[in-house]
Formats: sequence, C-alpha cells, structure tokens
Amino acid sequence: MAETTPPYDENSYTADLAPGSLITQDGQVQWAGLLIGPGTPFNIDKSGLSGWEDLPEYDSSDADRPTSHGAWPGSRYAKPRKVGGTIVLMPEYGGAAGAVRALRQSLALLDEERWLTVRLHGELLAVRARIAQRVVPADQGFATQGSSRMSVQWLAADPRRYVVNEQVVTTSPPQPESGLTWPLTWPLSWGQAKSTGDAVVENTGSAPVHPVIVFRGPCSMPSVTERVSRRRLRYAIDLTSGDELTVDTRAGTVMLNNSASRLHTAMADSTPEELFVVDPGRSELSFRPEESTADALMTVRWRSAEW
Repeated sequence: MAETTPPYDENSYTADLAPGSLITQDGQVQWAGLLIGPGTPFNIDKSGLSGWEDLPEYDSSDADRPTSHGAWPGSRYAKPRKVGGTIVLMPEYGGAAGAVRALRQSLALLDEERWLTVRLHGELLAVRARIAQRVVPADQGFATQGSSRMSVQWLAADPRRYVVNEQVVTTSPPQPESGLTWPLTWPLSWGQAKSTGDAVVENTGSAPVHPVIVFRGPCSMPSVTERVSRRRLRYAIDLTSGDELTVDTRAGTVMLNNSASRLHTAMADSTPEELFVVDPGRSELSFRPEESTADALMTVRWRSAEW
C-alpha cells in the first residue's frame, strides 16, 4: 500500500503566531506555528531542554585593581541565550513524509526571529529566537519509519524570557482638583483630581524590561520620568490631535505616526532610549508634557521578564 501524506501547509508552521497560543499542557514547546511535546509527533527527550532555566553567559566590565587585590566591579550584560534539546520524531503510520516536511520548514535558517514558548508548572515564558542548529541522523529508523532523535538549538538575541501576556497602562496629563465649593462645609473637600499624570508599571519578573511608550497629542514637548531612578525621556516636538509618538526603548527608535523617525528631537536631559528600563518590582512613570489638553495620553506597554 502506498504511503499517504496528511495535508501539509508550510505557512502554518512558519507563521509567527502569538506566544503560547497552541500550548495546552505542561511540557509542551511552541516554536512559531509548530507544537512540540506531549500529544504531538514531536516529543521532547526525557533530558529536556538545556539553557532554558540557566542564567545566560555575560560580558563583564570589571577592572582589575593594579595595586591591590581583586577588581572594581563593573556592569554585566547578558549574551544571547542558547536553548537546545533532543526531539524524538515518532510520526503516525503514513505520516512520516508530512512530519519531516513540517520539521524542515519550521527548523530552517531564517533571518527573522519568532516566538519560542515553553510551559512548565503552568507558567508560560517566551523568547524571540532563530534556529541555530538542526542535526537529523538519517539512520535506518529514519529511512524506513521516519523515526529519529534529532538535536535542535535555538539562539535568542535577547536572553530574557518574557511572560506571554503584554500589559498596558494609560494616563492623561495631570489635572488639578476642582477646589473648594461654597458655601464651605466641614470637613473641607478640595475635590478629586481627574488625573495625576502617573502610571504604575509592575514588572513581576527578575529581569529589567524595555517598555514601549506612546505619546498622543495634543501636547507639546512630551516627557516621562521614572520617579525613583529619575530616568527621563523628553522630546522637543509638538503633537497635534491624533498624532502619536512611539518610543521603542528596546529598539532605540522614536517614530511619529509609525512613519517618520523623530529620534533627533530628544532633549539634552533625555536618557538614551535603550537605557530607559523598568526594573523588577513596582515603578511609577510620570507623564509631564510642557503644554497639553485633557485629551493628551501616554500609553505604556511591556512584558514582565525573567532571567
């Protein structure tokens, strides 16, 4: 009897789906549109994944003391994360050809990063990664049944592991209290401020994260300050109603209406975008444009991250 090949759509395996959207149980791994682990033809060897829970390698700027013992401690920056494992290919009868094509397509050398998501103990964490290695022994079992034990390695340029759900907070500029009302009654009430201009960002992980901050007009010289570290982003630009200035602190870009760079509008007292991070824990970001109306808005988007 001739082998039958199940329906195969190459785009479904390479599509950059939302992280964890295919995962249903612990021990499963989602790479782009390919689901690996229990309940699939692509099981993970009992040795599991290497490099997932490990601290990534790092570069250090420690400087040796020339006239004393030890060194001056410097900054440490993590290198890309390497995640590897052995996938046990056990296709159903008649499904070897389709399974092999799926692996070839999904585990290919591509320039663009995709989501690699792992679920352990009910927790979903994800990195943006690319395939770095694929080793498939073409032994007798692979030739006759399509079964194989293949080694796969991913390389994540950003070594932080992110929660899959993006968080969003918004705030408008500070607006004063309504003030006292007459006739006066005791206790005196000054009214409630409609907006404090502050947004609380909660990073529940162990690694600092780079937020995406969007200023919406009408406002002039929009700025945001982290109240503890005093890191600040401030731009000499006027935003009219409907204008949006998007600051991607990870990429280091400042885009007006997603079409034109306005990085050159950064003020002298503005922190370099890539250094504006949200540390683990609770942070307060203060939106303080120079001039604005109540319709102006600041939106902050972020994902908490783990080492």
